Amino acid sequence: MRNLLIIIALVFGTSFASYGQKYAYIDSDFILESMPEYSEAKDALDGYATKWQNEIDERYKQIKKRKEEFLRVEAILPVEERAKRQEEIETMESEALEMQQLRFGVSGDLFAKRKELIEPIQDKVFEALGKVASNRNFSFVFDKANQSNLIFADPKFDISKMVLREMGINAR
Repeated sequence: MRNLLIIIALVFGTSFASYGQKYAYIDSDFILESMPEYSEAKDALDGYATKWQNEIDERYKQIKKRKEEFLRVEAILPVEERAKRQEEIETMESEALEMQQLRFGVSGDLFAKRKELIEPIQDKVFEALGKVASNRNFSFVFDKANQSNLIFADPKFDISKMVLREMGINAR
């Protein structure tokens, strides 16, 4: 009898608690794409990435040219000169890999630029989302973008446009 009372209390207690929770979702991709400063930051970031990738590609072209030249004359080179040129090519390859890591690695220049350009915009969105969620008493706000596990979302629970209005942006 006692166990039955505990089970009934748990069932009714959790079902009453869930009535007070409100939830919504946003589409962060839609919000960000509606922000002119995000488009500008993304274009700048793409520009840096393209510039740096071109620098790296140029290095690899030089390495390829140096290797081809070496293979052409390898047979007639003295042993010391052959070793010296192989070492130069290996050094160039090592420097190219270092440059790739410097530009595109986990803590590389692209990551730092992304943090510098995109993070303040994301913070602005998060702050506006917090205000909307607080004002509307939402307990949970999910994001349907960015590989979300949200399988179905009723559009009436989408507060993306409210977040944009909070930031002073007219939604399209």
